Formats: sequence, structure tokens, C-alpha cells
Amino acid sequence: MWAHVWGFLYSKYFRFWLKWILRLVTGKCELQRLLGGAEAGARRTLSVVIIKQIMSSFLMKSFTVLRNAVHVEEAEVEKCVRDVMKEKNIEQKDTGFKTNLHISLLQISGYKKLYLNVENLRKVPYDSENEEHEEQLIELWNLLMPHENLRARISKQWCDIGFQGDDPKTDFRGMGLLGLVNLVYFSKHYTNEARQILSRSNHPKLGYSYAIVGINLTEMAYSLLKNGALKPHLYNVVSGLPQMEHFHQFYCYLVYEFDKFWFEEEPESIMHFNQYREKFHEKIKGLLLDYNVVLTLQE
Repeated sequence: MWAHVWGFLYSKYFRFWLKWILRLVTGKCELQRLLGGAEAGARRTLSVVIIKQIMSSFLMKSFTVLRNAVHVEEAEVEKCVRDVMKEKNIEQKDTGFKTNLHISLLQISGYKKLYLNVENLRKVPYDSENEEHEEQLIELWNLLMPHENLRARISKQWCDIGFQGDDPKTDFRGMGLLGLVNLVYFSKHYTNEARQILSRSNHPKLGYSYAIVGINLTEMAYSLLKNGALKPHLYNVVSGLPQMEHFHQFYCYLVYEFDKFWFEEEPESIMHFNQYREKFHEKIKGLLLDYNVVLTLQE
């Protein structure tokens, strides 16, 4: 009961006067104080979202302009920064605030755009009649198995790199072309690591299907992007617009770390994969709760 009373009094009376006093003392509005005091990256950008949520919950008059700002496209960011500064009576000569808000809004806008790009790639089904799709698949084989020729397009050899059957296209149904693009990216940019992990995946006791697990980790990366869990990581990694490259880099981190995790856990058999996959997923989600998190590999 007292919590509800305090919440009502704070929202109706105390918060207004507290903000007024702080602005009088510091000469800065709440948004200026938060953006100026927060470290660059996730802390700063997420503070913009938090203020928007506070304004929304208290039905504040200045909410509309900031609400619009966190939903703008890249081309509208500069105008929105000017609108926010005008609404909050912030002088245009405050270049530090202007720059910080501009970067934060770019990151917010870029995250949404990145999700749409990833989603669009996921929706593209693997097409064996598409020459580009087939070239990427063959490239994956050549990167992982440089000393062994693929004798035929439909072949049991695909099982050697962790596909389920004679034709890999059936394994891409869940993640579409995104699964293949991720596998190729890791194999191209971290070739030695990819080959080492493939070799480890053939362990007689602790082995797992390399390609199938790789596609499964694509789903994990995709879900973390979709539900917003990747925001702290991407906001810390990119001072501006997150790109597809950054999503691929995060995927590479997952592949490398999952392999280490799997062998450290020493599962009784591959039949327990889902259990350990979920345990690894929870570990990653826990790491992403840290506003200072950065989950990448170094080339």
C-alpha cells in the first residue's frame, strides 16, 4: 500500500520539484545529466530509452518529441536531435550533448535496421537452383576441407562437416540462407579456428555435428537480436550504426565459446545437446545483462 502511495506522490509532486531543483543547481535537464554522466556505449544509449519510458509512464508533455526520436530512421536523426534540444531548451552550442544524443539515436535506429536485415536474410530459403547459394555452399566445403575434393553435390561427404544427410539444403530450413552465411563467414574469417573446431567435433566421445550445431547457434544469435538482448553488446562495439558484419562477429563468438563450453561440460552424449545448449544460452544471456559487455573474437 505504502509503495503505491509513494509512487503516486513521487509522480505527481516530488519528481517535478526534484527535477526543477536539479536543473536550477546544475543548469542541465535530466536528459543532459544522464547523457553527460553516462559512459559512451550501452549505458549512455540505454539511458535515452529509460528516460523515454519514464516520460511515457508519467505522461509528461515533452514525451512526444523523445518518443519520436527513438523511432526515427537514420536520415531523420539530425533533425530529431535539433527538435529534442529545442523542446528541452538546450543551447545548440552544447556540442557534447548534441554529439552524444546523435550517436545514441543512430545506435537505436541502426539496431532496428540490423534486425530487419537479419530477418530478411533468414526468410530467404536455400535454393539449390540458385547459383550464388550453391557457390557459398561449395565455398564452405573448400574452406573446411581444403585437402579433400567433394566428389558430388549430393554426397555422404557432407556428413564429414556435420550436416545430417546427403544434401545440406534440407538443414537450412529453419534459418534459411542466414545459417549458411554465418557458417561461411566464420570459416572465411577464422579459418584456423573453424578447422580446429571441426576436428574437435569429431571427438569419439564428445563429438557433435559441426554444421548442425552452427545453424543452431545462428538461431541463438538471431533470437538474442530479436528480443533486444544484444543491445548492450552492439552499443558498446559500434559507435553508430550496427551492421550485418557485427552480427556475424557475434555469431563467431558463439561458435568458438560453445565449443569450449561443450568440452568443459563433458556431456554424456549428444542426446543431451538441448540441455547443454540451453545452459549455454542462459550463460550468454547472463553476460549480456552487463552494460559493459563486449562479446567478440579477435582476428
